[in-house]
Amino acid sequence: MKIEHFAIQVADSKELAIWYEKHLGMTTKRSGPAPADARFIADSSGTVMIEVYNNPAASTPNYSEMHPLLVHLAFVSEDVQADKTRLIAAGCTEFSDDVTPDGDKLVMLRDPWGIALQLCQRKDPMI
Repeated sequence: MKIEHFAIQVADSKELAIWYEKHLGMTTKRSGPAPADARFIADSSGTVMIEVYNNPAASTPNYSEMHPLLVHLAFVSEDVQADKTRLIAAGCTEFSDDVTPDGDKLVMLRDPWGIALQLCQRKDPMI
């Protein structure tokens, strides 16, 4: 089986989708109506999607209070330092900046909604 999408309850799905398109190169594949305003957004490969929505049937987690190791979205980066600088200028905040013993460069940020974003520059790319 293949994963179609991973879903995240957010406060403002429309604004989040616009920000992810502008700053992370994602593309909206489908939009739904109010009240949930669901947005299916795909990465630059077009094969990985996340769904962001605000469904009134559930509460919205406070992502900024969650440790990034609980949940984060990881993006491949060819230059983590340049991407970190660019994303911080766009409203992200830095959580950590590490190099693993294997030589992977990993930067953890929070987007403007508090969701953890990891930038991964792998010594030996996995995908």
